[in-house]
Order: sequence, then C-alpha cells, then structure tokens
Amino acid sequence: MIDVENLSHSYQKRRALDKVSFSVSCGEIFGLLGPNGSGKTTLFKILSTLMPITSGRVRIFGHNVAAEVKTVRELLGVVFQHPGLDGKLTVVENLRHHGHLYGLAGKTLRHRTSELLERFGVADRAKEPVERLSGGLQRRVEIAKAMLHSPRVLLLDEPTSGLDVAARRQFNDALGALAHTENILVLLTTHLLDDAEACNRVGILDAGRLVGLGPPDELKAHVGGDVVLIECVDTEVLRTGIVENFGISPVLTDNHLRVECERGHEFVRDLVAAFPDEVQSVRFGKPTLEDVFIKLTGHLIFS
Repeated sequence: MIDVENLSHSYQKRRALDKVSFSVSCGEIFGLLGPNGSGKTTLFKILSTLMPITSGRVRIFGHNVAAEVKTVRELLGVVFQHPGLDGKLTVVENLRHHGHLYGLAGKTLRHRTSELLERFGVADRAKEPVERLSGGLQRRVEIAKAMLHSPRVLLLDEPTSGLDVAARRQFNDALGALAHTENILVLLTTHLLDDAEACNRVGILDAGRLVGLGPPDELKAHVGGDVVLIECVDTEVLRTGIVENFGISPVLTDNHLRVECERGHEFVRDLVAAFPDEVQSVRFGKPTLEDVFIKLTGHLIFS
C-alpha cells in the first residue's frame, strides 16, 4: 500500500502541502481531485520520487520513499501528464526501448509487450508510428509502457487531460479492468469530475490541504437532498427573501444562489410562486462531486 503521513511541502513562503495524510491499498483506484494550485502536482512528484520529502513520511509497500528511492522506483509505473512517447517510433518500438531500460529482453519482453497491447486494444496498431494514433490510443500505449516491468503501483498525472468524453470513459474503463486483473494500486491526479467519479475513493485537495476523503457516493451523501442553482435579478434581494420565507441560507457561487434542500422540486415550485419577478432560471439535481467540493471549500473547483 501507499501510506502518507503528515506530508507537508513549501515553496519559499507558499505552502503547497499542509499535513496531508491518507493510505491506498492494492486493487484500488484512488483519485486526488483538486484545481490547479491545490497541491496535486507536488504530491505526485513526491510519490514518484522526483521531489525530496522535507516534512512528513511516505511509505510504499513498507519502503521509506525518502531513504529507499531505488527500491521504491522499481515498484512504480509512472504516466506523466505530458506524453512520454516518441511519435516517430512505432508502438512496439516505444515499448521495446522502454523495456530495455528495465532489463527486459528477448522472449520475455516480446510476450509482455504483446500481452499489454492486446489488453489495451492497440495490438492491431502495433507497427504504426505513435503520432498516427488518437489521443485516447496514445494514452493506452503510455499505460502499457508503464506496466511493462509489472509494477505494483501505477501513478498517473492528469491521465485524461485533452481527451474527449468518449475517450475518457474508455480510458477509465480500461484502468478499472487493469487494477482488478493485475491487483495493482492505481493513484491518479485529476481536476475532472468524471475521472474522480470513476475512482473507488477520492481525496479532495484544496490549497494544499486534504479536505475530503472517501468513496464518491459517500462524499456526495454528506451534501444531502437536492442541490438547487438559481439565477436571479438581484442576488441580495432574493437571498434575503429565501431566508425569511423558507428559513434556508443560500450560498452565492459563480453569480448563482445555491441551496441544499430535501425535495428540491417542491422548493423550486414554491420559490417561483413566491418570487416570480426575481427568479430568472432554476435548475436542480442530485449532488455531484463539484457540490461536495463547494460544500467543503466554499468555492467552485474552477474559479
């Protein structure tokens, strides 16, 4: 497992991580969700041994990341946010050269390469230059490359960045199958809510602090009821009216009044009846991870 305990890191006067603690087990997909500047990249660099630990402790399968860097690196497969493939080389050539770096060769390397390309659905493109593949297929090749040496931990930094919705969904499905069949630990960073929803557990980071931790459904259950977003003529006038008429205190987010309540459809009906001239539009639905983020931090994940 990965065990992070009271991890902190600062860049001069800016606190990038502030006493972050969590653990992740094998067979689990764990997502670190947060906006730019939340500390995700710093945490990823520390876990992948690219940045030294200055405060706190990190253990990966019992090995101290600060003191046993070489041993830890042998346990890791890493996929960075920016592509690490050579576009001019074929898919097979990319994997072959990477395998050589880990001491793989001959029949062992050929078998492992074929196995992974088949698993990720790119076997039929094996002899094509990587630059001819779509972004989604290139990401699959990146994971196949990272898995060549059979790591016990797979670290991915913003793995679906730049992919369309369909490609992200296919990528996340493939990742889930991989975690199950290989029984490896998968940890990814993301600012995309869809990616976080596909994880077994999510850690929510904001300004270097871990403000939420748990399965997506459990985190959303803490919001409760329905979430109603109201666009209106004058937010202060309507906010005061809602407090006086319904005993609910709306929160202003992105020029909308946001209300958490049970039976949202009834609240919307009564709201429009009470303030027909103030309400311009209303939408409501069940809580999302974005609603969880707003409840925990008081602001939007994209602000």
